Amino acid sequence: MHVANVPDSYRAPADWPAEEHGKRFAESVAEQIAAMQAKGEGPGFFIAESIPSVAGQVFLPDGYLKEVYRLVREAGGVCIADEVQVGFGRVGSHWWAFETQGVVPDIVTMGKPIGDGHPLAAVVTTREVTDSFNNGMEYFNTFGGNPVSCAVGLAVLDVIEGQGLRGNALAVGNYLISSFKAMQARYEVIGDVRGMGLFLGIELVTDRKTKAPATEFARAVSNGARQRGVLMGTEGPHDNVLKMRPPMIFSKRDANHLLAVLEETFADVSKRLG
Repeated sequence: MHVANVPDSYRAPADWPAEEHGKRFAESVAEQIAAMQAKGEGPGFFIAESIPSVAGQVFLPDGYLKEVYRLVREAGGVCIADEVQVGFGRVGSHWWAFETQGVVPDIVTMGKPIGDGHPLAAVVTTREVTDSFNNGMEYFNTFGGNPVSCAVGLAVLDVIEGQGLRGNALAVGNYLISSFKAMQARYEVIGDVRGMGLFLGIELVTDRKTKAPATEFARAVSNGARQRGVLMGTEGPHDNVLKMRPPMIFSKRDANHLLAVLEETFADVSKRLG
């Protein structure tokens, strides 16, 4: 297993032109493929969340997946998109977050939202990949294709489409992003605001120039919001990114409540921690 550098544009070297971030970060994958090939080996597959979540709500720079997929496929590997957290219209503009990168994976993994609380997951792939398993290998799954679970999954798709939840995610998400940016103008601790639809992150730093992580502040905000009835997480290598993934039925009224809680919590934590 080889781990590529997280393509975090916010923390990219200052001398990298923004339009080159995707290609520059992809060089990490190219170097690892070259190292494998030097040993007479090659990649079996490349897998990545279409928006890395645990890494800190990192939105991939334009062109990153297109370049990485090209490198991996040319070396004989397949490309897997993990849409467990970001799929099913959460990003608003598209059904799947990988679409925002202009790529088509060979395999897509999905779960959680697909069943709206019912335990359900799925793998979608190409005919070419499935045919490659037709070699005498026996595949068995006790619960695979369970008709009750499939009915649940279909009902969830009907609700997302019928109630326009993808459009709602885009509208409410844009409202929250613009509101977070307004908060950023008032709070120096907010180093970066990023989001797409209802997949949102606020990175907190002690200094905007050095981008030193404000881990203690982030945890205090998360705990303060929880005490006020709003749950959010902290993510990223330094645990300094506020992670928010509201349900897709989140309304503007709900968004205003979230913003009021954040304003109150930020003000409180700022007084205590400075």
